[in-house]
Amino acid sequence: MKQISTRFSIAVHILSLIAVSPGDCTGDYIAGSVNTNPVVVRRIMGMLKKAGLVDVRPGVGGASLRKRPDEITLLNVYRAVDVIEGNQLFRLHEAPNPVCPVGRNIESVLQSELKEAQTAMEQRLSQTHLGQLIERFT
Repeated sequence: MKQISTRFSIAVHILSLIAVSPGDCTGDYIAGSVNTNPVVVRRIMGMLKKAGLVDVRPGVGGASLRKRPDEITLLNVYRAVDVIEGNQLFRLHEAPNPVCPVGRNIESVLQSELKEAQTAMEQRLSQTHLGQLIERFT
């Protein structure tokens, strides 16, 4: 079963680390905290930079937040790291049997339910700020 990309949780980890330890946030330091390859960190940092959430200084200069933690929602992060394809969290299986009454109707029946579920999740992410998370683990 496919899962939402881990880029989201890694991005939240990166942003939280930068907020908590702004002077220490070199790529190697972040990779050590996330416990992943620095290439993964650089790729996600590039996405966060493109979304206007961080500034990255080349070399050993480190990174900093472009907004205060209470101005960055989890929805901002979720969208920045592009964890879903084509703006759809749920994908339906392709080419069900059109002769079958279920196969013929499954997409139209499920589509609205899944869209509502995605909308509810995104609404919830929009209500949680990075600052709220930081308060819970520092």
